[in-house]
Amino acid sequence: MRARRLLITLSLLVAALWGGALGYLHMQGSTSFLERMEASLADLRSQALGVSAPPPIVSIVAIDDRTAAANGYPLNRATLARLVETISALKPKVVALDLLLIDPGPEEGDLALAAALKEMPSVIAAAGIFPQSVQPVTPSADDPLATIPVATEMLLPNARFADVAAIGVVNVATDQTGTPRYIPLISRGADRVDASFPLRVASLALGANPAFTPAMLALGERRLATDVGQRLPLTFYGARGTIPTYSAADVLAGKLDAKAVEDKVVVIGSTVTGGGDVFPTPFDAVLPGVEVMSTAITRLISGDSMVRDSNVRSFDALLAVALPVLIISLLGWRRSAVAYAAIAAVALVWVTFNILAFAHGYWFSAALPIAATLPPVLLFGAMEIWLDRRRVTHFAAQSDLLQRIEAPGLGEWLARDPSFLLRPVRQEAAVVFVDLSGFTGLSETIGAARVQEVLSGFFELVDGEARAHGGAITSFMGDGAMILFGLPQPAEDDAQRAAACAVGLCNRLRGWLASDPVLAGCEIGFKIGAHCGTVVASRLGTGTRQQITATGDTVNVASRLMEVAAGRGVELALSAALVVAAGPEAAPFQAGQLGGPVSAKIRGRAESIDVWLWRGHLL
Repeated sequence: MRARRLLITLSLLVAALWGGALGYLHMQGSTSFLERMEASLADLRSQALGVSAPPPIVSIVAIDDRTAAANGYPLNRATLARLVETISALKPKVVALDLLLIDPGPEEGDLALAAALKEMPSVIAAAGIFPQSVQPVTPSADDPLATIPVATEMLLPNARFADVAAIGVVNVATDQTGTPRYIPLISRGADRVDASFPLRVASLALGANPAFTPAMLALGERRLATDVGQRLPLTFYGARGTIPTYSAADVLAGKLDAKAVEDKVVVIGSTVTGGGDVFPTPFDAVLPGVEVMSTAITRLISGDSMVRDSNVRSFDALLAVALPVLIISLLGWRRSAVAYAAIAAVALVWVTFNILAFAHGYWFSAALPIAATLPPVLLFGAMEIWLDRRRVTHFAAQSDLLQRIEAPGLGEWLARDPSFLLRPVRQEAAVVFVDLSGFTGLSETIGAARVQEVLSGFFELVDGEARAHGGAITSFMGDGAMILFGLPQPAEDDAQRAAACAVGLCNRLRGWLASDPVLAGCEIGFKIGAHCGTVVASRLGTGTRQQITATGDTVNVASRLMEVAAGRGVELALSAALVVAAGPEAAPFQAGQLGGPVSAKIRGRAESIDVWLWRGHLL
């Protein structure tokens, strides 16, 4: 128990430290190794919640395959100017071109497009080029822009267009699978800072300049939480076409209903097959980039973007410590159905809370609690298994020791039935007593070490013979032993096995004494008595030390029969009751060395009993 308490304490400490370390990295936005798992779990939550209808804020005019077939691809500047003019005539709030118009085109077309963009609020795309696909950042309290990576080059629109339209950067932050997860709301070049394309469009549509605090974006009266690095967490309404999309070919042909764009943000972008500007999302493996931008614009204007700010991350970090500590505490409290049910309930509550929060716009991490919980819990489980194996090994060794010390078979019986013989039981049994004669005087001359060797040999011989015949040695008494046949349960052949054991002891003890060079020259012998009848089997002793034994007249007679054997000059005296119970067919009696019966006086009894004498060897 002490080892297990130590294990639980250390496991709780390790779990708290591990969860705290992961939580700290998560708050800094430095757990990129968990983002793949978090991305997959975010997709599962999105798919579980299903498709939702976007607010009627944005309409997409797509330069699609039909448009390309009719007008060529990419559209020339003059055609693009005509497209913008046609849309502007239908009175949208903002026209946004998700197109990189970096190089100058034909003069006439560029002039026409610039003039069209000038007629109404418009935004045109720019892009940043970064040296690495993953941009490390270092948070700093002194520099609010420290978490925003710096682009090595900015791909800006042609100056002619930049003079008449606002500029917005179209870069997105994707995970390892290429799915857009965030929109960086601010982008930095070597000597400039630009708003993102969605932010610039939303700002014009709302007529409010953006204002940033470390974890917040203000757009007029709207307050939107931002993640580390002033990023907007991005989730999708559905597959391609969820945001209303119209073909640029229909617009150019005058077939677009004014209600489709009136008082809305119109985003012009390419969806032509093979254009390359597509992204995998939970609902669509090839969502056009223009719909990604339109989704972000809709989120910003409607204010329904996901919340994954410092408060959410702080809660994630707290849960990364609390969840593994709670589960290990439950496992350490008790390994039972109650504990496992409590752990399952905790997991269910967490999963339910996480999904419901996601449905209501709060993106709590799913990967972080899992990563914080599994390693310490698995380590705790592995250590518990190791401790259990040690306990099993220890108990097996104790059991083996018990079997060596306790009567054979009684250890296993006690393990199955701890209440065995708590109350005395009267039952039929056979009893064999064996004792070395003349050993007391010899022990005074051969020394303590030699006495120990002789007694060990004697005990080993008696134990082997008792085990061979299924007897239970209930006690060793100096240079003697008591063997009981009938525990833990009486059997029909108890008397037969007792007789066989007694004769076997005679033969083995005779050979053992003759083979020992010291004992062979001394007047050392043995005597054995055997009887059967009713005994009282019980446990004797206190609660801390108990011994199984048998008492009663049967035991007393068996002990006194050793005196009869010694007085008659034989090795073994068996009561007539035992011989009758064993039967004349018993193997020990076939050698013809059994004589009797004779009447013998038993010390302590008024009446004599009939006794059979085993004449294997005269003393």
